[in-house]
Amino acid sequence: LVGSVARAVVAVSRRPVVLVRSGLRPEDEHRRGAFRSGATPFRDVVLGLNSGAPCDTVLEFAFNAASRRAAGLRVVHGRHPELPYYDNGGHLNAELHDELVGEAHRVVSEALEPWRDKYAGVEVTEQAVIGKAGSHLVGASRDASLVVVGRRPRRTPAGAAIGPVVDAVLRHATAPVAVVPHD
Repeated sequence: LVGSVARAVVAVSRRPVVLVRSGLRPEDEHRRGAFRSGATPFRDVVLGLNSGAPCDTVLEFAFNAASRRAAGLRVVHGRHPELPYYDNGGHLNAELHDELVGEAHRVVSEALEPWRDKYAGVEVTEQAVIGKAGSHLVGASRDASLVVVGRRPRRTPAGAAIGPVVDAVLRHATAPVAVVPHD
């Protein structure tokens, strides 16, 4: 899935890039054992949404992909808490956890509202998480027809680069991955 050419294309492309792991078949995007009108429905599209800065370009791509598949859209969002949110035993404070999840949910719900109206036929499920986004998205990819992630421009001394979430998803996701560039 992610060789040097694929990574370079993802890092500099101004258009969405969809990468498909070798060996995947079109039927892998469909639910097993569920039938509707003689055709097997698609698995959900999973959107990894940055709750700190939701982007309309990424949202539109994900809603459009779900609509075209007549699939649900699972929006995975959350925060990776800083160390001060942990107690001395390394456990997240439950009150702060609820506060973080609640704030992320509020921001995401506001960002999703106009897209829910525009794509009324798309069933949307929100999944609020605390922890590393890449790990959660890789887990969600097991039951997805497509994983959609955004990519901001990143420059390093060596040239354009992809961020840690995109990198984790490209390396480990089991579903096709759409990387949508945005500012």
